[in-house]
Amino acid sequence: MSVPDYMQCAEDHQTVLVVVQPVGIVPEDQFFKIYKRIASVSQVNIRDSQRILIRYRHHYLPENNEWGDFQTHRKVVGLISITTCATSKEWPQTAERFHGQKEVYSSTLYDSRLLVFGLSGEITEQQRTDVAFYPSFEECSDVEKRVEDFVESIYIVLESKRLDRATDKSGDKIPLLCVPFEKKDFVGLDTDSRHYKKRCQGRMRKHVGDLCLQAGMLQDALVHYHMAVELLRGVNDFLWLGAALEGLCSASVIFHYPGGTAGKMMGRKQSISQPLDAGKRHRAGAQEVLIDPGALTTNGISADTSTEIGRAKNCLSPEDIIEKYKEAISYYGKYKNAGVIELEACVKAVRVLAIQKRAREASDFLQNAVYINLGQLSEEEKIQRYSILSELYELIGFHRKSAFFKRVAAMQCVAPTIPEPGWRACYKLLLETLPGYSLSLDPKDFSKGTHRGWAAVQMRLLHELVYASRRMGNPALSVRHLSFLLQTMLDFLSDQEKKEVTQSLENYTSKCPGGMEIITLPDGLKLPPVPFTKLPIVRSVKLLNLPVSLRPHKVKGLLGQNISNASPFIYSPIIMHNRGEERCKKIDFQWVQGDVCEVQLMVYNPMPYELRVENMGLLTSGVEFESLPAALSLPAESGLYPVTLVGVPRTAGNITVNGYHTSVFGVTSDCLLDGLPSVKTSGCLVEVIPALPRLQLQTSLPRSGTLCTLSFALVSTHLRKLHSNGSMRVSVYFDQILLHPRLATLYPNGKFLEKVFGEFLSWELDEALSHLPLKPGQSVTLTVNIKVKLDFSGQENLLQDLNDDGISVTGLPISSPLRQVLKPRAETKPVGSESSKAEYSHIKTLEAVLNFKYSGGAGKVEGYYRELSLGVHVDVEPSVFFTRVSTLPATSTRHCHLLLDIFNPTEHELTVRAKNNQDLVLHASECQRMAIQVDKFDFESLPQPDQESIRFSNPKQLEEERQHAQGCQINSKLGICWKASVEGVLNQLVLEHLQLAPLQWDVLVNKKPCDCDVIADCKVGDAVSLEVKLTNRSKNSVGPLALNVVPYQDYQNGVQNYDLEDGVTFIGSNTFYIDTVKPNESTVCEGALLFLYTGDFYLSIKFQDDSAGRELPLAWFTLPSVHIRALDTPPQAGA
Repeated sequence: MSVPDYMQCAEDHQTVLVVVQPVGIVPEDQFFKIYKRIASVSQVNIRDSQRILIRYRHHYLPENNEWGDFQTHRKVVGLISITTCATSKEWPQTAERFHGQKEVYSSTLYDSRLLVFGLSGEITEQQRTDVAFYPSFEECSDVEKRVEDFVESIYIVLESKRLDRATDKSGDKIPLLCVPFEKKDFVGLDTDSRHYKKRCQGRMRKHVGDLCLQAGMLQDALVHYHMAVELLRGVNDFLWLGAALEGLCSASVIFHYPGGTAGKMMGRKQSISQPLDAGKRHRAGAQEVLIDPGALTTNGISADTSTEIGRAKNCLSPEDIIEKYKEAISYYGKYKNAGVIELEACVKAVRVLAIQKRAREASDFLQNAVYINLGQLSEEEKIQRYSILSELYELIGFHRKSAFFKRVAAMQCVAPTIPEPGWRACYKLLLETLPGYSLSLDPKDFSKGTHRGWAAVQMRLLHELVYASRRMGNPALSVRHLSFLLQTMLDFLSDQEKKEVTQSLENYTSKCPGGMEIITLPDGLKLPPVPFTKLPIVRSVKLLNLPVSLRPHKVKGLLGQNISNASPFIYSPIIMHNRGEERCKKIDFQWVQGDVCEVQLMVYNPMPYELRVENMGLLTSGVEFESLPAALSLPAESGLYPVTLVGVPRTAGNITVNGYHTSVFGVTSDCLLDGLPSVKTSGCLVEVIPALPRLQLQTSLPRSGTLCTLSFALVSTHLRKLHSNGSMRVSVYFDQILLHPRLATLYPNGKFLEKVFGEFLSWELDEALSHLPLKPGQSVTLTVNIKVKLDFSGQENLLQDLNDDGISVTGLPISSPLRQVLKPRAETKPVGSESSKAEYSHIKTLEAVLNFKYSGGAGKVEGYYRELSLGVHVDVEPSVFFTRVSTLPATSTRHCHLLLDIFNPTEHELTVRAKNNQDLVLHASECQRMAIQVDKFDFESLPQPDQESIRFSNPKQLEEERQHAQGCQINSKLGICWKASVEGVLNQLVLEHLQLAPLQWDVLVNKKPCDCDVIADCKVGDAVSLEVKLTNRSKNSVGPLALNVVPYQDYQNGVQNYDLEDGVTFIGSNTFYIDTVKPNESTVCEGALLFLYTGDFYLSIKFQDDSAGRELPLAWFTLPSVHIRALDTPPQAGA
């Protein structure tokens, strides 16, 4: 016997074997349909007290049948043949074939049946017990009944044989039962010896025990097995002794475990083999008791075993069962030809130990089974052997060991000796090994906690899955497994392995791109998608608010509509929500329909090389959202790197950012934030309000490089050095740049950051409002007037001279609250010195913000508007300083002479006048004294506020109003005013910047004008003409002059190469000399040069002046740079 039955279990010893086979040509599906119905009759009750169990096989080797005397459950005692017969002419041939099948098992067969389908006529009317006729496979309702009758006939034969063997009175004529390989060993033995007779008796006792077990007589079988063990042990018949011990174990297992030991594979109902009184007995502590030899007859077989049954407890305990199995297997191991029996015994013992939950001892039996030599096995038999070993290891809980043998079986499917490797079978077996190595094909299982299992083994297995799926011709499957390997094992891959895996993945995806679809295998297994959440790794997700100028605001009158949504509970700082609730939390700002919205991700590249991410965008739900994909390239091991993803919501409502999608190495991934618990986020739910218009704001003043000191100023206009008492007009332009909404309202509101006296900003709205509402593409202009007033006094410490004179200065405008502290002026310093000028540098900064609110479209209906802010930053410099004030007494006590030291800090000439005085002219940075005769007046005579105003005003406000009134009175008395020619100077500066230079230069290359943005093309080796033309539009003659032409190459990286002796040569001189050019005349200098190789060249024309006394501005002598491109082929016409 060379082919083991790995599905055998201990309870199979009580079954009879029936073979079901087709005769002739029978459709396979129809055969197995009938076979399934036949196999359903696995138990038949005989006379209500006995039951017989049947084991069916549709394929059984005749050589295994030869071991039927050794163990009767291996003997084919029944044959059921299934055939099709269309006509009566075919019947004789069919009957002959059936007879031939019976001949194969004739030595052991008890009974047989033939089921004929498709035949009708006279033949079917014949009454035969061994043949049943059916018109078709569908019309055979009594198949089960015929099988039961067939099993009853087998039982009758079985019972007769049992009684015949058990009551054998032939004296010394007991036959010697043999296994096939023993027959030649017993030739010539002395059959009359006592040793031989005891061997025959022991073997027959064991054989009768098998028959009793099959007949359902469990206690009788136990007695016979015990007797056989004692007889065979005495004659050292180890092979049959092992069989008797195994039979004893099987009977004890049937008693202790009526539910069976086969598990899910061959499980039977509990009532099948359970004795009638099994529920009343507990055999856990039963011990083996030897049979009294006196109970044996002369031939060793007693006809009545009742005395033995009553005298002893013959069932083994669970512990003894395993010990006897070990002993039996050790006896089997002594015989080379009994390898199959030994292997099957190991398997049966393992199934028993699995029920007893003794995994370690079971592993010892399996380890022994691994080393049992069965001779030359075919590849299919090897695969079956390793697969069964795997299942048995799984049965006892050795999952990794089970996976190991399953993988060995998978590799055996594609062994080099197989002509046609079974890659599909290999792939299927490899999939079954995954749980044993703590692997699953769902990447979500690897995002929870620490990594489980041996990463090196897992990576090897995944590589084998990739290779097997490729050899199967399924590239999509290869991409999925390779993506899974890269995603889940990234932390365990070396840098070199990362490169190799990604290169392989790119090769696969070039033929079959990876996606997020679920792959369903032929056996129904579904492979979930593998998103690349680690390529790159996202650490945080933050939804960004709109820019300040685009943020929507709710009209205050409509805020009350949402009060009912507020929670009535008191806020608690205890955080009771989890991270999932944080993602669902609504953010306290809004997005606007139709506006570009941003989400910032902090990403990290874990790869040792540059990672290119293509088509990265947002995944959202709730509203229609147009994601604008981005492509990025992350440097190797970049650290945290900010990436901003943008999109446009197309409808209003609540939008949830669920995650992001990427395309890396040809694999498209949808990465959901719910599957990334390590990602930090402050919320992913935001409200999208209906569309609002968009305005663009511009001013006539230059824009500041910074936003001043105002964090909320969107547009900052910087005006430098506006002199006090000066004014300026600023034009503010509004452009409607959004296409569909209309502008409904626009009104400015000024917010001043500092209190100033006088009017700082003023505007007129009538003209601007007349153009509203704005249509898309239209604009409106608002004129804003800027006017400043400042204190022109020196500092309080500079007024000490006046106090020394004993004269009070209370009420003078120089005591205004806008004074700033300057360093005391030393008396010894000259007034006009540079240091004193720096001392008097008294620049005051004024800032203001103009807020413009506007709305329109659907957003206006919902009560939303936008704000535009214009920040105005003005540096104000006083045009004069009154550095010293003193008085001289006049001839009358009602008059005095006021002495003022006036300093002009500006760069312009200043004229100061006062009442009844001559004009005082101050040059730049000049200080002079002015004497003014002033009539003294009584400040107490000024109008006083009424009592009601005093009652509702605070003292500080009253004091400011009193000082303001005094200042106005003083100003009216003095009447000091001044005027600077600022406008004339400004106009002159503007004129100088806008007017063309009097000297005009024109450069021509090959007779074509060449300016800074024009590229002149030429051919290598051809002469290139160069002309420089000077036109003098000034009123004076110019010259003589010299121009030097220097060629160079610009590498666009800050490096310029001037060493071009081998690349450019001049035909003639590279220096042009220009004689004197008279007004309104021009002169032309001509030259030529030759380019020796291709490339981009530049010509720098520098000016050299032979006249040392030239006073003309340098800007008059600025020549354009010439760009020439030398080509191998002549330039195309019109290029």
